Amino acid sequence: MNNVKEPYKPWGGSWTERKLQAFEAYVNAYLTIMNAQKDKYNGWPTTIYFDGFAGSGKRNILSTDDEKLFKDLTNDELTVYKGSAERVLSMTKKFDEYYFIDNDSEAINILKSNLAAKNLITSSCNFIVNDVNEELKKFSKYLDKKKAALILLDPFGMQLNWESIELLKDRRVDLWILLPSGVIINRFLDRKGKLLFSEKLQSFFGMSEEKIREIFYKTKTIETLFDTENRIIKVSDSITKIADVYIQRLKNIFKFVTDEPLKLLNTKGIPIYHFVFASNNQTALNIAKYIIGKKQK
Repeated sequence: MNNVKEPYKPWGGSWTERKLQAFEAYVNAYLTIMNAQKDKYNGWPTTIYFDGFAGSGKRNILSTDDEKLFKDLTNDELTVYKGSAERVLSMTKKFDEYYFIDNDSEAINILKSNLAAKNLITSSCNFIVNDVNEELKKFSKYLDKKKAALILLDPFGMQLNWESIELLKDRRVDLWILLPSGVIINRFLDRKGKLLFSEKLQSFFGMSEEKIREIFYKTKTIETLFDTENRIIKVSDSITKIADVYIQRLKNIFKFVTDEPLKLLNTKGIPIYHFVFASNNQTALNIAKYIIGKKQK
């Protein structure tokens, strides 16, 4: 770790800035190590950057376009600043290939325009308008032993399917994923036991509705004035539970996953996102844990 220098940037600012700072620090460390390996092994492996939700940050939560559930979101919960593409392309150290994915063509065009204005686009940049799940299917097949990928997945909502993550098993991949634990998922787990958008929850966790209920709800017997009744109670600290469950699921795919992800809080100090890292490399995990530990203080 002592040989990997982070770019000097003051830590702090909004939660979006803290997320980007942590990610930028990891990218710098990653490229330092990988470029040294490439020098040693005659250009091996090919390094790839894959940003699965790279667009301009427009809200695109559900295909149903039903936003009633989110009418009370605060501004800091709604802010999803997409600064990762610019930061990664601005770094002195470079990847061999870049893939920027978004299912919103307008968002991709805005991104391309902004990057072009700053002379950051090169022939190694690929801009793709498509569903990230479809692109991950293609990408998992494209990855072979000669390629190493750093993947960033930071959706606002729950557009990411678990089966897409499963496709990355046994690949040389370092993954950072932003879980909308408090801002979205916790709201889908209704306090009264109703799973709002149940199919979305099942697809996101890769679990049945029955299993999700078993994890996040308990049945409690309540004494009433004349009798007793069973009530469904949501587990306490459900936001942390969401992150823990997803992390345990990731451990079935990757050898090393951060047990303590970077918690991103709203102005009330409540976690709204968890920034989780996964890899098949112990050194990669050590670097991620170091950065998260430094940033979480």
